[in-house]
Order: sequence, then C-alpha cells, then structure tokens
Amino acid sequence: MTETQFVSSRQNWGQKIIAAIAKLAVGIALVNLILVLFNLSYLPLRDIYFNCVPVIVRIYDPVKAIEPHPDTVEYLQTSDRLIEKLEQGESIVDTEDLLVSLRKQSIYLIEENPFLSADRSAIFAKLKHRMEYRLQTRSTKAAFTQFWSREYLSGNTTQELAFFTNKIEPLLKTNYYRRIDANGMQVDNFWHIDIFFMLFFAIEYLIRSFLSKQRDSLNWGQAMLRYWYDVLMFVPVWRWLRIIPVTVRIHKSGLFSLEEILLHVTHEPAAYLSQRASTFLIVRLLNQSQEIISNGAIADVFLSADDGATVGEADKIDKLADRLISLTIYQVLPQVQPDIENLLRYSLKAALQESDLYQTVRGIPGFANIPQETIEQLADYLAQTTYNVIINSYTDAEGKIIFNRLSKNFSTTLKQQMRSPATQDEIQTLLSNLLEEWKLNYVRSSQQRDPVKTLAEAEQIKAEMTLNE
Repeated sequence: MTETQFVSSRQNWGQKIIAAIAKLAVGIALVNLILVLFNLSYLPLRDIYFNCVPVIVRIYDPVKAIEPHPDTVEYLQTSDRLIEKLEQGESIVDTEDLLVSLRKQSIYLIEENPFLSADRSAIFAKLKHRMEYRLQTRSTKAAFTQFWSREYLSGNTTQELAFFTNKIEPLLKTNYYRRIDANGMQVDNFWHIDIFFMLFFAIEYLIRSFLSKQRDSLNWGQAMLRYWYDVLMFVPVWRWLRIIPVTVRIHKSGLFSLEEILLHVTHEPAAYLSQRASTFLIVRLLNQSQEIISNGAIADVFLSADDGATVGEADKIDKLADRLISLTIYQVLPQVQPDIENLLRYSLKAALQESDLYQTVRGIPGFANIPQETIEQLADYLAQTTYNVIINSYTDAEGKIIFNRLSKNFSTTLKQQMRSPATQDEIQTLLSNLLEEWKLNYVRSSQQRDPVKTLAEAEQIKAEMTLNE
C-alpha cells in the first residue's frame, strides 16, 4: 500500500467513525426526547397507566415524587375491612363501628377535598356526581351518610357494595399526593435521569463548537452561535423545545428521511405564503420603480454627470451609442441589405424623375424620351454606392471620426431634449402608467392562479431534476 493510499484509507476510516458517532448522538438525542415527552405526558395519562399498565406507575411514581394520599388510603382501607367482614358472613349490625368511621371519613373527604393538592378536581367532581345520582340527592354529604348507613345497606348489600367497588373505589385509588420542596414547588426528580443526557450534550456542544472554530477560523462566540439550537439539549427548562435540535439532527444525519413529512406538512401553508410573498415583492418593486420615475431619478441617471460611484467604464451612454451603431452597421445592415437597396432605389428613382435637372434634360431635343431602364440603372448605382459608403465610412479612420462626431452630437442633442420638463413629464407619466398596468395585471392574474397547483408544479420539476442528476 502506497503512502497516498494509506492516508486516504485513514481519512475514510476517520469519516466513518465521525459518521458513526454522529448517528450515535442522534440516537441518544432521540431517546432523550422520548423520555422528555413521556415525562411531560405522565401526569395527564397516569390514570390510563394506573388501570392498564400499573407497572409503569410503580416505577415512575417515585420519579415524580408521587405518593398515595393518606386520606384516601385510610378511607379505602376502612372500606376494605368492611367488605371483608361482610364477605366472611358477619352481619351488618356487627360492622356498625366501621360504618360510623366511614361516615365521618366521607364528611372529612368532602370538606377537605384531598384531590385538590394533585389538581384532580375533575375526578372529585365525578365522584360526587356518581354518589349523588346513586342516592338521588343534591347533597354529597347526605348521599355518603345515607350510603354508609345500616338501614340502606341492609336492603341490598351485595349490589351497593359492588357499586362502590366498581364506580367509587377506582376514583379514590387514582388519587395521589406530591411532595413539596422548601420553595413550595412540587418535587420532580426527572432531573436525576436527565442530568446524564444534559452533561453528554453539553460536552458534545463544546466539542462541535471547538471543531467549527478550528475549521472555519471563528472565535468562540461565532462558533457557539453556529450551533445555537443544540443549547436546548442541556437547558433544564422548557425541555419540550428539544424537539427542534433533535429534528435538525435526524434530518442532517439521514437516519430517517423527514423530507416527505416536511413536504406534506408545509405543502398548503407554503403555497399560500409564497403567493402572498411573491405578490408583495412584485408590487413593492413596481411601487419603488414608480417612485424613482416620479422623482426624476431615471432622467438623472442619463443626464447628470458621473460624479458618483461608477461600476465598470465611465461614459456608458456614449459607449452604448457606439455599440448600437456598430451592431447596426455590421450585423443588422447586412441582413436587411436587399430591403435597404429597394428603399433607396425607389426613393432615388422618384427623386430623379421629379428633379429640375431631369425636367431640363427632357426639354433638350433628342433627350425627351430618356429610357426608363437608364433611370433604374442610375438609381441602382446610387443605392449600392450609398450602402457601400455607409459600410466603408465606419471602418475608415476619417469616417470613424465622422461617425463618432455623429454619435456624440446625437447623444448631446438627445440629452438636451430629455432635459425639457414637458418631455420628462410625458415620459414619467407613460412609464408610471405602464408599471401601474403591470402591477394590476400581475395581481389580477396571480389571484386567478391556484398557488397549490403552482407549488405542485415546482415540486414536480424539482423531482424530475433530482432523477436526472
């Protein structure tokens, strides 16, 4: 293996290692984002986890510092003892002490509302509504007092206890209590998990900034600003914003293709926004052009002396006139030579026939009937001679001086005529009206076009270009 091949092989391996590390970082970022979203959604979805996947609740409740609420736990324990005794065959009379305790605890729950600390007032309202509807009363206290009475349960013990077990107990079980820290905030231990990810991405951010600083010759501030969105990966607040850097990382790494998703998500909004933006830009451009014309700035460009900044050669008007004359003589005239000769021939022939010399010659005896063919030959000769004179004069040194004088005099005369206020007003009015027509016609035609179809056409062209590459 040659030295060049060895160096190339090392570079390829280095690039593969960097790509692998980048994909690993994307995977870690994706895992962190999933954990963040799960943490944010845990409390709203905890009842579902509690009933369907209780193992998640047992594992994650300590992370959110969630504990069973002591009031509802005591209430459920008392009700369980009552149900257990009744299932063992004891009579309702022998459980009077438990019924009294349940009535007192029920009143206490209603007055203190243990669901309030966990912001679960909706669950508490559902519990009260079910009990009131069951006992057909508008008072929750009266409903609980009647429900835990010996007279009421004696009528249909099994059915009423089944109602409590199926409808009231699940609501009480989902209640919880969250610990409060010294600042009066609810404790959240998610940072114990997130701290490892935050340290990883903070170190990675510094490394990427350092590499960018070395590669692109930037200072630390510029290099860190280049990857500003990665700061969101180790900021301990507003963690949901991490979706931004994670999406950017996934898109750049190619781990998953987000092009199709972005295409459909932004399709219709992009179509209408692009239409509004293009209409605004065109109208703004035309308005500015109208202002320039109305202020006489166009005339100043052509008529004033070049005392400001210049780009390229000076005396652009003279250069332009000389270039137009050159193009006319060398490119245009040869193409229209037959037409020019016919026009000159016709004009000279008519001029000869109407001239005093021709009329005088015809009056001389013997010249009365000059042949028509002779006049046409003379006209052809004069036309060809005139054309050749124009062509040859521009290439001749002295003729070039004459043409330059003609061009200069033409430019000077044109500028003098353009300085006329009446001429300037007329030209400004015509140009302003022309731009106004363009503006109205563009806005009208843009309203008739479907921006979604236009965007679809643009996307089709882009797809065809991609396939042809």
